[in-house]
Amino acid sequence: MAQGDTARTLSIDVGGSGLKAAVLDTRGEMLTDRARVETRYPCTPPSLIDQLVDLAEPLEPYERASAGFPGMVRSGRILSAPHFETEAGPGTKISKDHQRLWRGFDLAAALTEALGAPAKVVNDADMQGLAVISGTGLEMVITLGTGFGTALFHDGRLAPHLEIAHHPFRKGETYNEQLGNLARKQIGDKHWSTRVEIAIDTLQGLTFFDRLYIGGGNAKKITIDLPDDVEIVPNTAGITGGVKLWDGRAGL
Repeated sequence: MAQGDTARTLSIDVGGSGLKAAVLDTRGEMLTDRARVETRYPCTPPSLIDQLVDLAEPLEPYERASAGFPGMVRSGRILSAPHFETEAGPGTKISKDHQRLWRGFDLAAALTEALGAPAKVVNDADMQGLAVISGTGLEMVITLGTGFGTALFHDGRLAPHLEIAHHPFRKGETYNEQLGNLARKQIGDKHWSTRVEIAIDTLQGLTFFDRLYIGGGNAKKITIDLPDDVEIVPNTAGITGGVKLWDGRAGL
């Protein structure tokens, strides 16, 4: 097995609408094309593992795996899985049975066994941020996709994850409810972008970030002019950040 600076990393971006993966070299460059499939529902832990194994099967050989997951993750275990705890996908009713299956599920251990390679799992915004931050000052990442994600870094080290997505934002609704893809489709890109602008101002007042990065599939839908300390980053960062999970400088 290759080790250290020769190891190839299978990097997986778990999303509410799609599952993506590629194999990376030690610099985070893709050695394969990015594979993508639609997320199938209902999505219980065994179902997700099966989907990810099928996704990874045609890709190049790898020695380790990284996964970004849309929920609260601690030491590879899932503490919340908002999209997957539903009966039939985002926007549908919460299933208590699915919720019980996901809460506390050791996804890192399950992937290690299923893929035959050591695996690490973090929140998906955390993994995306690792690909784009400069490593200086307080840097924040938000992701705009099926839902809303955030990550914070101080001088290049990942801070404890906060599920800001599920905190009150405006008009009695959370960031996730106001800025997720369902809301964007309902109100249109222009009004949704105004909400994004309000969120940027609110998060600046909360964190006093030095720089904010916006990723996720809906980042390209933003119609407003962004401040100088805010930039849009490629959605591929959700994959390329995977190699950084094995870099001790990130504090993982």
